[in-house]
Amino acid sequence: MEFIEYSVIGRVAVVTLNRPQQANAQNQALLVELDQAFDRAVADEAVRVIVLKANGKHFSAGHDLSPKPPVEGEKGLLDDVAENGLLGLYRWEAKHYLGFCRKWRDLPKPTIAAVQGACIGGGLMLAWPCDLIVAADNARFSDPVVRMGIGGVEYHGHTWEFGARKAKELLFTAGFIDAHEAHRLGMVNRVVPLEELEAHTLALAEEIAQMHPHALLMAKQAVNQTLDAMGQHTAMQAVFNLHSLGHANAWAARGYPVMAGLDEMVRANKQAQPKP
Repeated sequence: MEFIEYSVIGRVAVVTLNRPQQANAQNQALLVELDQAFDRAVADEAVRVIVLKANGKHFSAGHDLSPKPPVEGEKGLLDDVAENGLLGLYRWEAKHYLGFCRKWRDLPKPTIAAVQGACIGGGLMLAWPCDLIVAADNARFSDPVVRMGIGGVEYHGHTWEFGARKAKELLFTAGFIDAHEAHRLGMVNRVVPLEELEAHTLALAEEIAQMHPHALLMAKQAVNQTLDAMGQHTAMQAVFNLHSLGHANAWAARGYPVMAGLDEMVRANKQAQPKP
């Protein structure tokens, strides 16, 4: 793999984002490789818990908004848009963004995200599908996609993670919250010093790995199915359709659905990143 590192420590699979020079921004290849790494961990019967972490200063600066070259055997976003217009964009995002997130949220093994530095926009879509989030004390979370004329990222976990009023505030302002505020709101399970992030997360993973895998699966399904009974799955699909309406509006107003508001988005990402 080019953008993902994979290792197994005891009964824990460690999946690592490895585009540190790009603040682990997610291009198509990274997302496909990440999905393959999760599949590998699920297929390994010796693995009971999966940890997702990132190399470099930042967990993920979100989606890579530069043109995405096709992955071998897959149609690239720009190709699909050129051939099929808005349907191509909808179909591509439904698979690589909403589809992957839903799949990862329901992996049959417990998952833990270890987050440091910036977790912006699409970065939330890597952390939120995980069952637990351990944040370094320098972590910062933001979804500035409203600056692009769209109501937020494709996987709308905001209301479920923050509560309705805080979700609105963060979306309306394109602001950010730090790790301690995220912990207070219940989005983050634990906050630890940056230098302890990896060790603490692995220790938590190994503690969970001592449980019976069937019991872990049943516990995970109990919580996720309760969320779905409360409407989470249906709500996320509905909000994804609203997200696509934002693309359609941008296309009608400015001629291209992805790049409309790009300058504003890039500027917001830079502003939201922690200072060295």
